[in-house]
Amino acid sequence: MTRRAWFLFALMSVLWGVSYLFIKVAVHELPPVVVVAARTGIAALVLVPVALRRGLLRPMLAKAGWLVVLSLMNVTAPFLLITYGETHISSSLTALLIAAEPIMIAVLAWRLDSAERVSGRQALGLAVGLGGVLVLVGLDLTGDRLGLLGAAMVLLATFGYAGSTLVVKRHLADVPVIGVVAATMTITTVLLGPLAVAAAPHRLPSPKVSGALLVLGLLCTAVAFLAFYALIAEAGAGRAAVITYVNPAVAVLLGVLLLGEALTAATLAGSLLILAGSWLSTRPARDPRPIPEPALAQTC
Repeated sequence: MTRRAWFLFALMSVLWGVSYLFIKVAVHELPPVVVVAARTGIAALVLVPVALRRGLLRPMLAKAGWLVVLSLMNVTAPFLLITYGETHISSSLTALLIAAEPIMIAVLAWRLDSAERVSGRQALGLAVGLGGVLVLVGLDLTGDRLGLLGAAMVLLATFGYAGSTLVVKRHLADVPVIGVVAATMTITTVLLGPLAVAAAPHRLPSPKVSGALLVLGLLCTAVAFLAFYALIAEAGAGRAAVITYVNPAVAVLLGVLLLGEALTAATLAGSLLILAGSWLSTRPARDPRPIPEPALAQTC
């Protein structure tokens, strides 16, 4: 890892880890659909010019149908579910539940991708990771009386992220990644724009919430994606994928220090089980090969 790679890795850890905190801040004043539309709209304003300048949007036209499907599975639905979920549970718990995404990918690939075979170690990882989810939901469900609903929404978002990896693998593996991200952010903004306008409050949000939206869209989405693919180019996809195990820790730390969220024994136990299960369930069973460059990354 070069110094530039370490810098990009640290930057990604902070940007994706801090996003849960800013979502929590934004939903105090704004409906979730407004938060998501503003976030993706700001990101699109940054990413579309980058994609246009590099000539990456023209190849998207032949894949328009699958881009809409991917937008719904990887951006629109997960962003909405996570944002609605955070109205009922803590940002820390949200980040830890999202960390179960590799487990959901392994489950879906096992059932839907004949090329994937679950070994004994991978099956153990699935059991360990799902046990961590049960610990978090059963023993550390911090939030309001609808906390269970919030946790279910966040877990459903991980299935959206997981399913989107299969869509990319089968239908979008041959198109430029920055073009895909720019297109999906734009599609989501167009789909949610009318709903966001209808749901928007009559008064402007406070400077704190406006700042949170700007950080979410500009830094945690647009800059984060650009930095993530720069990290892949610098250090390889395998090392870049380790970010999945780091940003939940950043989110928990920020939630505890800045939002006063509780750090309990159940939180620690559940998070360790999820991260261990994610690692075990995504290790190759035999003949390990280099991890291919991912076409999309999980965001939050």
